Formats: sequence, C-alpha cells, structure tokens
Amino acid sequence: MSETKIQLRDNGPILVSGTFVIQDGEGNQIDLGGKTSVALCRCGHTGNSPFCDGAHKTCEFAALNRASST
Repeated sequence: MSETKIQLRDNGPILVSGTFVIQDGEGNQIDLGGKTSVALCRCGHTGNSPFCDGAHKTCEFAALNRASST
C-alpha cells in the first residue's frame, strides 16, 4: 500500500497522490478512473469541481501556505 501525499501548491491546487478515495457531500465515492494522483481546486472557479482545471491562473487566486515551525 502506498503512502498518501497531499501537497498545497503555491497559488494553485491541492495535489493528492497515493491511495485515497474522494467522497461527495452525501458520502458517494467520486470515480477517479483509476488515477492515483489528482489536483483539487482551491480557488473555487473550476468548471470541473472538485478538480482543478487551471482557472486559478486567470482569477488572481493567491495562497502561500507554509508549515509552522512550532
């Protein structure tokens, strides 16, 4: 079993890779088509929710998350 990794991209999507499932608000599993890596939208402007379609590049989305040193 592979490790699940979640990466917050600067000014972009959340990258998820490894073994995982994604469920909608009713608990239904979203079909990933066998993918082991996806990009999830953070800007809210995607036309393919919950997945990123690159809309963050044109909507001035900005987010720089850093790990806390404490």
